[in-house]
Amino acid sequence: MVVKVLVVDDSGFFRRRVSEILSADANIKVIGTATNGREAIDQALALRPDVITMDYEMPMMDGITAVRNIMQRCPTPVLMFSSLTHEGARVTLDALDAGAVDFLPKNFEDISRNPEKVRQLLCEKVHSIARSNRRSVGVVAPAASASAATAAPSRPTTPSALARPAPSPHATVAGGTPAASAAPKRKAYKLVAIGTSTGGPVALQRVLTQLPANFPAPIVLIQHMPAAFTKAFAERLDKLCRINVKEAEDGDLLRPGMALLAPGGKQMMIDGRGAIRILPGDERLNYKPCVDITFGSAAKSYHDKVLAVVLTGMGADGREGARLLKQGGSQVWAQDEASCVIYGMPMAVVKANLADAVYGLEEIARHLTEACL
Repeated sequence: MVVKVLVVDDSGFFRRRVSEILSADANIKVIGTATNGREAIDQALALRPDVITMDYEMPMMDGITAVRNIMQRCPTPVLMFSSLTHEGARVTLDALDAGAVDFLPKNFEDISRNPEKVRQLLCEKVHSIARSNRRSVGVVAPAASASAATAAPSRPTTPSALARPAPSPHATVAGGTPAASAAPKRKAYKLVAIGTSTGGPVALQRVLTQLPANFPAPIVLIQHMPAAFTKAFAERLDKLCRINVKEAEDGDLLRPGMALLAPGGKQMMIDGRGAIRILPGDERLNYKPCVDITFGSAAKSYHDKVLAVVLTGMGADGREGARLLKQGGSQVWAQDEASCVIYGMPMAVVKANLADAVYGLEEIARHLTEACL
């Protein structure tokens, strides 16, 4: 199937370059371009593309406002371009809240120096989000604005509104057979470990904002994300959640009510004393941070006392780590297909018969609380 793409950017050079890169793929067709957010909405309604690439900073209407309008009027998978800065991270997270599926750094130097790498990455992203659930699940509510998130109390009583799929009414047992949603057995878990990729920032926000302030287990988070983004993401979660959230640093100790986010570009491991070890990102590994690495270290340190959750994301990162956790007697949950943006990582766990349960996104926080409190 040929993927139809609308390219939105106020830079003529960037529109042409992105269009050229995408058009070189025989299974992608650029069906239109737009120079600002208002044009993007009009073109999306008129052309009905399969995927939209979107810049943030544009005249007349910015990219986030355009995404929010598109998601309300004609839900379409959107790939955002962003700068690798703290401000770029904040803006990108706002765009994901508004309904964008994924993002790529907007780096002109990379286009000049590594055109083949850029072409491969961009085309892979377009193909993957074209198959995402964004169009089929639609959007329930627009995201809270960045200013609203910043102004929110540090421990809000209710989670912020987010672009999200409808809750799944059923859980699924390992093997993929639907079953009535049942509360998991309670256990004195020493660690909750959550791994995710595409669609993860919104999914993590949905889960973590529903956890109570007295959540008794330490939490580690592994989100595929660039180095420049994880600090801003941790700060955002900390403002919105009742629990504390911070970007992990070498030597941090696990403690109840604290979620530690693996820093982008590096690897996070846990030792038997409950201390975090941050290691350089190994160039031989595709993911930095890597869910398998953190899950594997948790399996070695805590044996049967880990509750691991694999959320939405492309690929199969987390499957082998889940295998090690299962061998040690720990529990592994996966997000269900209906509520995933990309049903890749959870599917890999389910197909390998490693999932003890499969839950819809809206059910996970409740079950985590029931299992740990």
